[in-house]
Amino acid sequence: MTAELPASARTEDEDLEPSTTLFTYLGPAVTLIGLVALWEVLVRWSGIPGWLLPTPTAIGEAMAEWRNELGWHFLITLYEVLAGFALSIVVSIPLAVAVVYSPFLQNTIYPILLALQSMPKVAIAPLLVLWIGFGALPKIVVVFLVCFFPIIVATASGLTAVPASLIDLIRSLSATPLQTFVKIRFPTAMPHIFVGLKIAITFAVIGAVIGEFVGSDAGLGYLILISTSQSRTPLAFGALLLLTIMSIVLYYAVEFVERLLVPWAPKN
Repeated sequence: MTAELPASARTEDEDLEPSTTLFTYLGPAVTLIGLVALWEVLVRWSGIPGWLLPTPTAIGEAMAEWRNELGWHFLITLYEVLAGFALSIVVSIPLAVAVVYSPFLQNTIYPILLALQSMPKVAIAPLLVLWIGFGALPKIVVVFLVCFFPIIVATASGLTAVPASLIDLIRSLSATPLQTFVKIRFPTAMPHIFVGLKIAITFAVIGAVIGEFVGSDAGLGYLILISTSQSRTPLAFGALLLLTIMSIVLYYAVEFVERLLVPWAPKN
């Protein structure tokens, strides 16, 4: 029978863990509420016009009034983000594997990819509208372009991060290159890949907004553009708030998938 340790034998970390966890979540929440309240007070006290800087209550009222339109534009932007992000995963990871295993591709394709990454996506977006036209496709391509490089770099780094001694060991066991990849290289690369995915998903929201700014008739970026041109600043702030929420939720969704698929990844 296992004896329970007396209360005096418990570690200090165990006693502080609940309060530490509570402070981890409560601290940012209280800080955010305080900043919003300060924003409300300062704007009302200073007399800044609402079309220049709206109060949080005005933003909330605009979001409630325009909730149907905001919801529809939110879904449009979310579709563009997820479609471009998924496309970047499908293309980037196999290409990274090919680059790592092929010195020829490493010397030819990789420098071209680096050059493409150096191009500002804001400058590419108008060309995509010219070539492809309006609609969701140009925005999906912009999202793909901004997500592509972080994923391919993270994947290539992960595949080459395997210790040489481990590779020598599995080769001494007569493992085939495919077995080495499946059992050693790819599992080792998975935490690196998810680092790239978490970076890329935040870039994806930015890419979708860039595409909507350049040429679109729907999406939260388009709504921000139209709202500011009509001096409906509270509505623009509401759309911006939804973009922020989208980015945060998608980031933690990718992190959740990482916890499920890569339990051996180091925790933050």
